[in-house]
Amino acid sequence: MSETRDAGDAVRRRRECGGCGNRFTTYERAEAQVSVIKRDGRRERFDTEKLLGGLERAANKRPVSSEQLGQLSESIAAAVRRSGPEVEASQIGDLAERGLAALDPVSGILFASVYRNLGDLDEMADTVQRYKDSPLPGADQLALDGDSVPSDAKSNIDRSPLGKSRRVAHTRRGHARQP
Repeated sequence: MSETRDAGDAVRRRRECGGCGNRFTTYERAEAQVSVIKRDGRRERFDTEKLLGGLERAANKRPVSSEQLGQLSESIAAAVRRSGPEVEASQIGDLAERGLAALDPVSGILFASVYRNLGDLDEMADTVQRYKDSPLPGADQLALDGDSVPSDAKSNIDRSPLGKSRRVAHTRRGHARQP
């Protein structure tokens, strides 16, 4: 006897042993073979543990918990699996850098210093300035492509094409008089 349920990224099956009658649970996940295309053109099998190790090195002695890093690693791995059978290493690096920066900007910069192979303090300063200029989405916000973020003070939402605010005082009006 078996009872099957969806468990997010897996199938949960409740089973019963035919020999002893004990019940147990199994989780079945599809194992997608994703190849990572490295900068030099080599292809390598995607490894979640390698990704998690890189995240942990960047966040070493920073106020980021191992649970947060594990969740970030899993979300990046899910995005990689959704992208298809091959993914550029730069895409994974960008996801990791953005994710770490959202958790802790200093960890994001530490990751970027290795990932982007920053050569001197000017390149590091440019990266820090980029982090300051480009607000990252919060945990409950979606990342948007483009120059402005809705919560950014420079956002053009609720502005006319000339940049002036469209805010209008709303007054409650009564019904129109009937003749």
